Amino acid sequence: MKQLLVFSVVLTALILFGCKSNQNEVVVYTSVDQVFSEPILKDFEKETGIKVKALYDTEETKSTGVLNRLIAEKANPRCDVFWSGDPVRTIVLKNKNILTPYKSKNAAGINDVFKDPEYYWTGFSARARVLLYNKNLLKPADVPESIFDLTTKKYKGKVVIANPLFGTTTFHIAALFSLLGDEKAKEFLDALKKNDLIIATSNGDVKNRVVKGEAACGLTDTDDAFEAVKENTNVGYLFLDQKGIGDLIMPNTVCLIKNSPNPENGKKLIDYLLSKQTEAKLAKSCAQMPLHKGVETPRDVPSLDNIVPMKINYAKTAEKLEQIQNYLKKWVND
Repeated sequence: MKQLLVFSVVLTALILFGCKSNQNEVVVYTSVDQVFSEPILKDFEKETGIKVKALYDTEETKSTGVLNRLIAEKANPRCDVFWSGDPVRTIVLKNKNILTPYKSKNAAGINDVFKDPEYYWTGFSARARVLLYNKNLLKPADVPESIFDLTTKKYKGKVVIANPLFGTTTFHIAALFSLLGDEKAKEFLDALKKNDLIIATSNGDVKNRVVKGEAACGLTDTDDAFEAVKENTNVGYLFLDQKGIGDLIMPNTVCLIKNSPNPENGKKLIDYLLSKQTEAKLAKSCAQMPLHKGVETPRDVPSLDNIVPMKINYAKTAEKLEQIQNYLKKWVND
């Protein structure tokens, strides 16, 4: 089934991008949910007159479908810009010599921790990994505050995560490996599995299972958590490990593909995505947290200034993500 989904991404791209490029278009591949990314791209199209051809990842193959396609297209790039929901896949592309550096004028106001030092990629509008919990199943005193609490007997059979072979869950686990080391990270994952962990198909599936009471709590991203809280009074969320290792912060990233067909239009799109205007739109549509200072946000969107972040090296985490793929496949299937 997963191979079929990846094939469908490739087939869609062949249909959409099989024709020769023209000078008034830009091609973007993105792993960001279409419901949030498409309106931004449509606004860019309206404001610049540049036609946007977009390829969106599926929910089930999140971040892997377009990543694998970009790798396959290295010798003959069809894409100009990759808009990723996290930095790790972007760094994988940098390490495979698929990107070319671009220093956007709008990168100046963004903290260096969220930028490649050589400007192969730049981060913007961040999400975080959070714990979503069902208030009917967990009393306030029983809500875990650390990710490591999830391995205890108290939460046996009550915790759900998305399939770690895809999306931000892979990023989260790779971050734990880079921070804790392989031995301790594997001990943690094994303990989760032995505690009757529920594995869902996606972060959206995690959200739905917690809302319905099929799980007491689950790890997901802030956009899914905020949506759940907005629509349901029976759920809440919290940032984990605020007295420990900190919470994983996941900025969007954008990069220019090496030898792309429309590099100048690609640069214009990157400038647009890195603007305060785009960060304000993403804060409003999906509660993403701006990396620029002074961006107007809805009242319920938290500030990164008030969150203790997990202190990770994104480049090291990208390397670790590739190294643990075989282990994760075995862990999921055993």
